[in-house]
Amino acid sequence: MTDSPGPHSGTAGTDAATQVFVDHRELLFSVVYNILGSVADTEDVLQETWLSWAGRGRGTPQAPVEKPRAYLVRIAVNHALARRAVVDRRRETYAGTWLPEPLVGTDSPVENADAGEQALRGEAVSMALLVVLETLSPLERAVFVLNEVFGYPHTEIAEIIDRSAAAVRQLAHRARSHVRSRRPRFETHPRVRRQATERFVAAALGGDLATLLEILAPDVTLWTDGGGKARSVPRPVRGRDNVARTLAGFASRPPADLDVRYRSVNGDAAAVVYADGAPFAVMVMDLAAGGEGVSDVYIVTNPEKLAAVGRGEDVARTATDEGATVERQGPA
Repeated sequence: MTDSPGPHSGTAGTDAATQVFVDHRELLFSVVYNILGSVADTEDVLQETWLSWAGRGRGTPQAPVEKPRAYLVRIAVNHALARRAVVDRRRETYAGTWLPEPLVGTDSPVENADAGEQALRGEAVSMALLVVLETLSPLERAVFVLNEVFGYPHTEIAEIIDRSAAAVRQLAHRARSHVRSRRPRFETHPRVRRQATERFVAAALGGDLATLLEILAPDVTLWTDGGGKARSVPRPVRGRDNVARTLAGFASRPPADLDVRYRSVNGDAAAVVYADGAPFAVMVMDLAAGGEGVSDVYIVTNPEKLAAVGRGEDVARTATDEGATVERQGPA
């Protein structure tokens, strides 16, 4: 007895395969994005996953897939691990600091802070955590994402990445220890984060040095990613005075017609800055444990990483939106 049909020949089989993929696409997007940190690469991996899924058994009859969700996650994760090597090679020649591509939602978290929304956003790893995940090996990162973010047990992860359960437990332990040493668990209420974000953005864009010195933590780090295509600093800036003066320097030469819109970025309150109607920067800040100032500032100005923002779309598409896309052109 199967819980959903796998792909097979014929129009009915193609339609069924398409619907199964659409039903799981949002999950697959979240898993792959958290492994890669790139929306464009995630979309490519999902296209590869669809081709693998739709082409299964083509020309050779095969038994239906008993657990389509598990099967699709396994395909997607393995395609993502293969793509990870491509991403890493690209980063070796990347100009300046590399930050994950921001996943921008349409609303600020504080506007919809009920339990259901909180659970949904839990699948979008924060910018700060994504930066830490970049220091893990590809397998450690995949195991961490599947176990810590999506709750997969070690036995299921072992089947997904074709390793023993014992090996997965070791990978999980190493990844968890590394992440917790770099980023201790600390949660801030969405309303507090939104208020802190608004105050920080006003001071940063206004070049208010005194306020910046007041709200930045002593050991704050500023990360800017312009990809060699937009204004940024080539490496992280550390320390309250250095960060405050760097931000004030940016503000001294502002672009024309600035417009700040507060949005959810990777599940956290953040600011999307437009200049002359086009996306100019995404600004995300992280609070120190206990709320004692801003500990990290992440600013993405690389226009390639802001392309999805410019289209005015939430790149984490809903299943309904995706269904409409599939009807027009297939699940690309």
